[in-house]
Amino acid sequence: MRIFINDKPLDLISYSELPKTKKFDGIFTDPEELPPASEWQDDLLFHEPSFDLVIRILYQLRTRKLRELDSITLVTKSKKQLRDFVKSRFFIVKAAGGVVMKQEQVLLIHRLGKWDFPKGKFDKGETPEACAVREVEEECAISVRLGKPICNTWHTYMQDRKSILKKTYWYAMDCVDDRKMTPQKEEGIEDIRWFRVPEAKTALINSYPSMRWLFKQVLKSYFISPEGKKTSKT
Repeated sequence: MRIFINDKPLDLISYSELPKTKKFDGIFTDPEELPPASEWQDDLLFHEPSFDLVIRILYQLRTRKLRELDSITLVTKSKKQLRDFVKSRFFIVKAAGGVVMKQEQVLLIHRLGKWDFPKGKFDKGETPEACAVREVEEECAISVRLGKPICNTWHTYMQDRKSILKKTYWYAMDCVDDRKMTPQKEEGIEDIRWFRVPEAKTALINSYPSMRWLFKQVLKSYFISPEGKKTSKT
């Protein structure tokens, strides 16, 4: 599970998921040790952190800029217990969206000064698949055909003094009809545009880290190749 907090990735993993090739710049084995601010740099790994330490790590991530930090990984033998505890610290909101393809192009929207993918929150009783299609079609004024799930993203923000953890379900989609494509202005969407895949990668430099990470999942999956051609690894 990867959560983006203040645009910094926090990974919650089991020991079987610990990457063998990744080199961590700081490794901490004391379950109660919070490193000093000077050590919050690059990629940090915490073994079996206590719940108290997890709370302090979350506080640091939420309240400080931590410009030198790239990522934090928490590794544990009890991944579900750790994941459930972290989720319990937030109010959960669910949303869904899509990565829409037309031939060898991908659709991006421009909102709040950044390129993004169309998405939105669930209506009451709605399934992730129905929400994803509805939000994409409403925000872009296009018709789409639902494809396979890509992944889920998690990110946090503050709203009405509440700490929100937003879970977004992402799906691959094919464009069926874009003749009336128009950005949904009332949702703050300023522009909408088709990009070839290399151009989309460049545009997403001006986006959120979670969206760049999402696009990497798309590129390395069976949905599209780096050149924009649809492929399948299954």
